[in-house]
This record gives sequence, C-alpha cells and structure tokens, in this order.
Amino acid sequence: MLKRKIGRTELIVSPVGLGTNAVGGHNIYNYMTDDGGRRILRAAFDCGMDFLDTAYWYGLGRSEELISDVLGEYRNRNDIVLATKAAHRFEEGKVVMDNSVEFMVKSVYDSMARLGTDYIDLFYVHYPDNDTPKYETIGALKELKDKGIIKAIGVSNFSMEQLEEANRDGYIDVIQGHYNLLKRDAEKDLIPYCREKGISFVPYYPLASGFLTGKFNRYSTFMDSRTNNPLFKGKAFLENLEKVEKLKVMAKQLDVAPQNLALAWYLAQDSIDAVIPGAKNVKQVMSNCDAMTLRLSDSEIAAIDEMFR
Repeated sequence: MLKRKIGRTELIVSPVGLGTNAVGGHNIYNYMTDDGGRRILRAAFDCGMDFLDTAYWYGLGRSEELISDVLGEYRNRNDIVLATKAAHRFEEGKVVMDNSVEFMVKSVYDSMARLGTDYIDLFYVHYPDNDTPKYETIGALKELKDKGIIKAIGVSNFSMEQLEEANRDGYIDVIQGHYNLLKRDAEKDLIPYCREKGISFVPYYPLASGFLTGKFNRYSTFMDSRTNNPLFKGKAFLENLEKVEKLKVMAKQLDVAPQNLALAWYLAQDSIDAVIPGAKNVKQVMSNCDAMTLRLSDSEIAAIDEMFR
C-alpha cells in the first residue's frame, strides 16, 4: 500500500484512515454499542488503516478507551498514528469550549491515559473558545511537542481569522475542517492558506453524512442530524441528488463505489494527504478501504470537479 506523509510532519499514514465518532460515541449515535465499535476498529486494522481520528467528545473519552482496548489486541503502538482532540468542558452541567493552556495541557495527558499511550501523534484543539489568545494555546502545545509528548499540532473548526492568530508563530501542522464535494467553502481560504504555509488539510464529513454514497433518492426521509443539514433540505437536496447521480454514473463505468470516487478526488488535491471517513459498521469500513488503491486520471479529476462546481 502506498502511504503518505502528513504535510511537514514525520507522520506516515495510510491515505484513508478512520474517523471514530461512531466508535464509543454514544452521545452522538446512541444506537451504537461498544462491541459494534470494536468490530469497526478491528475491520479498519485488518484492511490496513493505520490512521485513527478520535476526540474526547466522542463518548466523553469512551472512543479513546475502546481504541486502547483494540489497539492492544491488534497492533504495536508505533505502527498506528493516533489523532485526538479536546476543547469540551462541563461547567454547571453545560458544555463550554476551553482553550486555556491549563485545560489543554491537562487534556493531552488525560487523552494519553485513556488511549494507553505515552505520546500522541497528532493533537488538535477541537473547537475555538471565545477568550483564550489562540497563539498561547498553540505555544503550550509546541512545548509538549518539543518534549516528544505530542508529535504534531492541529486545530479544527477554526475560522480564517482564528487560524491566522493561532498560527502566528508558524507552529500549526494540520488543519481539520468541514469539506466535501457538496460543501467546498474551504477552497476559498483555508485550503489556499494550507498550501501557502505547508500545512496539511484533513477534511471531516468527507462523504457529506452519507450523501456521496449514492444511497438516497428524492423520497428519502431523515430522522437524525440530517434533518437540520442544509444539504438535505428542499431545493438544495434535489440539486445535490442530481450531482450525485452523475457521480454514480461515472462510478458504474469505472466499477467502483461512488464514495470511493469522492475519497480519491480529495486525495488528488493539493494539501490533502489523508482522509478520515467515519463508519458505523464493518461493511462501510471495507468499502472505504477500497479507495486506498484508487487512482484517478487527470480527466476524471476534472470531470468530478465540474460535476460539483
């Protein structure tokens, strides 16, 4: 399998990793079980995925704990690249975002304990707060990086203004942001910034909450978070269906799944070194794995770009 280096870091990963918000993330998907999460992780390891993306918020640490359990069964720690994130804190029963140096440093050590490791490959500030100077947060993470406690520094869900403040000293290695063929706002500022600064961009929701799998039609109804997603509403939903139908035609011609065309298209873009599609069952994991070896021609890349422009 051809592996990839994440930006300017020393992290070498499978181009398709696993987003684990459904692994232990019972506060996000209340129908998921721990056993189901373990099966997803085992399937990911079996097919060669070695890049796992998790967060404290996924089950309030439970995702990290399940990863530790299965990692102990399956792999040497040094063979897996672990990314995790923190920012959520409870205050009087409410969730608040906290980027303070004290909280962020504590979060790194708490995550290490749950993951059963003495270092974290990639640590993200999950969401910005409203108070902390962002360069102070990143400066504290840089000190941990210098000590070998983390190997790379990332931010997630930051606006362009917040990103520029956070990266004042040039310490950010990875940016994670909402990006897929149906939501391409990041092409306006975040991705060009990554290209300019040598930062790797990791898209989340790369399959647009399942839209790019081609499994929906005009009669589909939704009883989950998609009910509030603009992609799945009214005229936009019908227009997006038309775009995905074109992708399905190309996928049939190439004898691949539509979602794998999407994943391969991201991997052909500048500054995107790896993708982290989520999965709620083993079948989805195995399907995502097929994208690892899919290479698109220049004309195919251009055609997909035009479909979703």
